[in-house]
Amino acid sequence: MSTAEDAEWLRWVTKQFRSIAGEDKEIDLEEFKTALQVKESFFAERFFALFDSDGSGTISLEELLKALSLLVHGNETDKLRFLFQVYDVDGSGSIDPDELRVVLGWCLRESAIALPEERLADLTLALFEAADKDHSGSITFEELREELEAFPEVMENLTISAASWLKPPAPTERSCRPRYLTRTYWHNHRSKLAFLGGYATLNLLLFALAALRHAGLGGWLAVARGCGQCLNFNCSFLAVLMLRRCLTWLRATPIAKVLPLDQHVVFHQLVGYVVLALAALHTGAHVANFSRLARQDGRHALAEYLLSARPGVGGLGGTASQTGLALQGLLVAMLAFSSPCVRRSGHFEVFYWTHLSYISVWTLLILHGPHFWKWFAVPGCLFALEKVVGLAWRRAGGLRIVEVNLLPSKVTHLVIERPQFFHYKPGDYIYLNIPAIATYEWHPFTISSAPEQQETLWLHIRSLGQWTNKLYEYFQQPEWPSPEPKPLSRSLREKRRRRWVQVSTGLGETHQLCSIKCYIDGPYGTPTRRIFTSEHAVLIGAGIGITPFASILQSIMYRYRRRRQSCPSCHYSWCEDLWDEEMTLRKVDFIWINRDQKHFEWFVSLLTKLEMEQAEQEPGGQFLEMHMYMTSALGKSDVKAIGLQMALDLLAAKEQRDSITGLRTRTQPGRPDWSKVFGKVAEEKKGKVQVFFCGSPALAKVIRGHCEHFGFRFFKENF
Repeated sequence: MSTAEDAEWLRWVTKQFRSIAGEDKEIDLEEFKTALQVKESFFAERFFALFDSDGSGTISLEELLKALSLLVHGNETDKLRFLFQVYDVDGSGSIDPDELRVVLGWCLRESAIALPEERLADLTLALFEAADKDHSGSITFEELREELEAFPEVMENLTISAASWLKPPAPTERSCRPRYLTRTYWHNHRSKLAFLGGYATLNLLLFALAALRHAGLGGWLAVARGCGQCLNFNCSFLAVLMLRRCLTWLRATPIAKVLPLDQHVVFHQLVGYVVLALAALHTGAHVANFSRLARQDGRHALAEYLLSARPGVGGLGGTASQTGLALQGLLVAMLAFSSPCVRRSGHFEVFYWTHLSYISVWTLLILHGPHFWKWFAVPGCLFALEKVVGLAWRRAGGLRIVEVNLLPSKVTHLVIERPQFFHYKPGDYIYLNIPAIATYEWHPFTISSAPEQQETLWLHIRSLGQWTNKLYEYFQQPEWPSPEPKPLSRSLREKRRRRWVQVSTGLGETHQLCSIKCYIDGPYGTPTRRIFTSEHAVLIGAGIGITPFASILQSIMYRYRRRRQSCPSCHYSWCEDLWDEEMTLRKVDFIWINRDQKHFEWFVSLLTKLEMEQAEQEPGGQFLEMHMYMTSALGKSDVKAIGLQMALDLLAAKEQRDSITGLRTRTQPGRPDWSKVFGKVAEEKKGKVQVFFCGSPALAKVIRGHCEHFGFRFFKENF
């Protein structure tokens, strides 16, 4: 910290101390733990004991400030001495194996890492053997210093942030200039901004032309006609934005580089809000005009204009007022029940059924507006054709769920038989209907298996809403009625002959062989289709956001395997250059961020297989590089985790296996430092970098900002 920051920090510590100290102006252990907000008491007790220099059982402000000043302003030896004293529990001047084991055990608890006792013993042994240079059976201060010097990053973090565990939360720094005003933002979003500009210009033009045409009939009527013309366009455009099959086909054409097809759902929502605003203004203008006519007429009240059919008013049989009010009510209901608080709070079926009223909306629009059918003819026919094709595909023959795996954190892994002529791209998604769960509900899920996997499709479904929770609970039942299966491939028939069983793996995972009927609709394309035309792809998955990348990584390795060559004489194997028309990828960096340890179990078998494929590096370096992050684990800059992270590093180097996941790739604690991650990617110079992300919107915003800084293209999967 700078001198000014040091002074500010010490003032903050003094203020916090005085706020919790009693009349005696001292704090005891319980008050100290409350102030630190430490989850476990071990480290609070160790810090308290070290700060209580006179052994009185309480800490005065002078004792606290003296100890903290030493940590902040002291030299490297002072900071290392404090760390050594934390680990020297009995104060004997050396650290024995039992003390080290106790401290590492508490480090594991702080980091929310669950390891069996034998692994804790292995970690203790690895760190102790490395640090006990003279094999005396204990670690002295000089031996600890020598061992720490072998980890430069630990020494750097210890020097920079020796007292970071007691700092107040840093204020969020905001740029003085909004990111929307930067040149990088406009460059990276030029297609979206151009589309929005064209959309706004077209609406203004339509409004102006219609309003000018009816200007002689009064101001309110001109406004109503202008809004009506815009509504003709926007209500038809809503259908265009949800033509999923057409949009998927467009992704394979050059037009995909011009139109922002990836944001079609966002634009659909935007146009929905525009429709509601235009409808409200259109209705308000007509009501104002009818009020004027009622005052002039004197014989008819406003209610008669609104609630009774009148020839010449407009609409079929003069019912424009009645159909308009009905449309306004339907639009308000659709908007209200489409909000995230409804869709993501366990009431998806409310959104689903109210959104089906689009059929009534379009019907009423045809009755309400005399010219709407002209705008709606082409989009309506395409929409109807897509629905007919989808319905025919769905009901042509039901499929079977042949296997279910119940994974940690309520994730359901479905294995579905693959239709014979079902072709898709890595990262595509389908709509799934399981009549046993809900007869009429269809939900979108990304396909997590590779297209090269011929017999089955994989879906990994996180239980986040009512339908997904019902799905998980349904397969938790011990038995279900088994319908007679239709003929399958030989391997699947062998599975089907066996009765349904549940097999516990001991890792919180249950495998079930079953035969549940389901229907699928799709596939539909996503932004991840661009991955294979990238040069350097960075795939970032947060939690279950790994799902689309599971399919992509498998497909990459299938293609990689096809190009592997071997010499018939010496059996030496190598891989040909991967850069071709189908896949221009030169490098893939895969980053998976999870909150805790058990979430890594979802795809650990797949990642292990991918690592085996990459065991032998090619001359140009590793083609696929994996990076794992566990956010609940304390980082290497935390005093409470330095020993644990050193032990994990030493054991991983010794066993060539990470203790947390079992992979060769070492799991990093904490959140990624995106500046360092993307800086390393930029230094590799493997070609134009494209970043593909699937996860929470908050993290997407952070990563998007870093991509704009480095000039990388950013694509976000809807999550």
